[in-house]
Amino acid sequence: MTYEIIIIGLAIHGLIWEHLPHWGTWFTRFIKILPQPLQTLYDQWRCPFCAGFWIALGLHALTGFWTLPMLELLAATMGPAGPILAWFLDALATAILIKLGTLAIFALSLPAMKAHQMKAEFLASMEKQP
Repeated sequence: MTYEIIIIGLAIHGLIWEHLPHWGTWFTRFIKILPQPLQTLYDQWRCPFCAGFWIALGLHALTGFWTLPMLELLAATMGPAGPILAWFLDALATAILIKLGTLAIFALSLPAMKAHQMKAEFLASMEKQP
């Protein structure tokens, strides 16, 4: 198994759906000027599995990397339908790993944010003491 597409897919998903909407108003303005079908797609693809599937297909086409390299053999042995089936299965596998990675990041971020908040409150209370 290779992890390049999974890591890049997690980064793309995090950037587009978790971070850019909070980096000022320019990104949300940009989304609002898109045609309605593209706005709907952006809203519906918040799901890391759905977005991960299309991100994986795009990254595979751009890079030639496989998450599951054994599927490359399937593409070669199944005839004309082999590459389509292999890309589809590889994108599905990548999408589930992107979803798992996103869930893991969310699961780790809550305790980390809570610990940061508790530390900030502790330091603030220490400054108030004489």
